[in-house]
Amino acid sequence: MPRAHNFNAGPAAMPVSALELARDELLDFEGTGMSILEHSHRGKDFDRVHQEALGLIRELAGVPDDYDVLLLQGGGSQQFAMVPMNLLPAGKSADYVITGGWSEKAFEEAKTVGQARIAATTAIDGAEPGSKIYRRIPKQKELTLDPEAAYVHLTSNNTLYGTQWASFPSREVISRPLVADMSSDFLSKPIDVARFALIYAGAQKNIGPSGIVVVIARKDVVAGGRTDIPRIFRYSTAAKDNSLYNTPPTFSIYLIRNVLRWVKANGGAAGMASRNEKKGAILYQALDARADFYRCPVERESRSLMNVVWNLPTKELEAKFVAEAQKSGMVGLKGHRITGGIRASLYNAVSEESVRALVDFMDDFARRA
Repeated sequence: MPRAHNFNAGPAAMPVSALELARDELLDFEGTGMSILEHSHRGKDFDRVHQEALGLIRELAGVPDDYDVLLLQGGGSQQFAMVPMNLLPAGKSADYVITGGWSEKAFEEAKTVGQARIAATTAIDGAEPGSKIYRRIPKQKELTLDPEAAYVHLTSNNTLYGTQWASFPSREVISRPLVADMSSDFLSKPIDVARFALIYAGAQKNIGPSGIVVVIARKDVVAGGRTDIPRIFRYSTAAKDNSLYNTPPTFSIYLIRNVLRWVKANGGAAGMASRNEKKGAILYQALDARADFYRCPVERESRSLMNVVWNLPTKELEAKFVAEAQKSGMVGLKGHRITGGIRASLYNAVSEESVRALVDFMDDFARRA
């Protein structure tokens, strides 16, 4: 049967070539007579996959030599706790920039570990009593920073509300170590890794399946992390043992390797940026052309290329839109349960063909409504 046009927010679309290789090798990995799922994580056959995955991350993200690349379990949400556990010493405070639901959760988790403060927020009151919504990324002049903060944390792309940092604050604006949750736009475009003390990213959006997170951290930050926490939660433990302190999710690492091969073959991070900018332009142009029917609530300069959100005139029309789109082979378009509306996630592996199919459907739906 034909593959669906997959607009899921995560787990999300993966390149067909990465899946086909996994299918072809599922029973016999590279002539070893067994699946990669059955290989020991300490064996030389899996080690080749592991080292290639780490090497591709380092190459494609342009990771400097003085940074560690780690593959950890627990996803991005576990990093909400691991970051302050490692980087927030007693008596110090951390700054958090709040731009959506995930940065809210990161901030709340940090408060269970130590002191944390809000350096900026773009929250406004929602329609429901006590609810909040986010429509933009803060301007640099809105950041109220602690010059002694242990670190400053931000979320580069906000999957719920469809906002994204187009550029990151300079060192003149944020002088303290900068930590970023890049779970939903990692390797969607080139980044200056050296601008950050630590980056973390769940794999399930742009580079692989769920259940694993990439952490890129400056070696001195890792070495200076707290040691009064359980060993398994220390970045230094993972770095010392090359992310093999405990049994890793071997199949997830294998799939990351497959996806990153596809990213490299398609121009690397720069190639993904070109691809994603084109897809985003197609969809946003369609929304703007029918702004009387499809309303994108995000301020233009904050619009995400990864998660495009919009509303229709009524909730009933939104439900009909999602149902009819699914019958046309388009999945994952229902907005998050907190925000409602419609959301199309345009991660790396989502094709231009899928976006054009969505735009054609939108045009037809608006004419018939």
